[in-house]
Amino acid sequence: MTRAFIGLGSNLGDSRLAVAQAARRIGALPNTRLVRSSSHYLTPPWGLHEQPAFINSVVEIDTSLDPRALLDELLRIERDAGRVRDGARWGPRALDLDILLYGEDIICAAALRVPHPYLAQRAFVLAPLAEIASECVVPGQGRVADLLARIDAGECRRLESLPETEPSA
Repeated sequence: MTRAFIGLGSNLGDSRLAVAQAARRIGALPNTRLVRSSSHYLTPPWGLHEQPAFINSVVEIDTSLDPRALLDELLRIERDAGRVRDGARWGPRALDLDILLYGEDIICAAALRVPHPYLAQRAFVLAPLAEIASECVVPGQGRVADLLARIDAGECRRLESLPETEPSA
């Protein structure tokens, strides 16, 4: 099993519900176990600023899926949630799932780069990641806690937990 971290985000529709349901679906993937989930964070948009704020979270999983198979499963979860990949970058989305870390691997493939290329620059990723794995080392970059300390995360607001709800059928 490989320890991996997945970033979750949404800013269309019921974003908190979309992120919570996606976390459950990730934990239910074949040969995968959800270890823990961060809180939800209300965060400003990154890149394209004229859009709604995001709900972001990070989940930690153990998986025996290889990185490409994991990415394929995450893309399927995005599509099921209404995500349409039309080539536009940094715009609004019903659900966005990114492999942030996959063990200690460094992957540079056309469709997948791990660690996520912008991980060290994005407070909306580092704040929830630090909540659940502050001592984790990002290959080639350093400890998550140190990376978070180098950026301004003041606009990332941790939200109260949602009450437990049954997943939609």
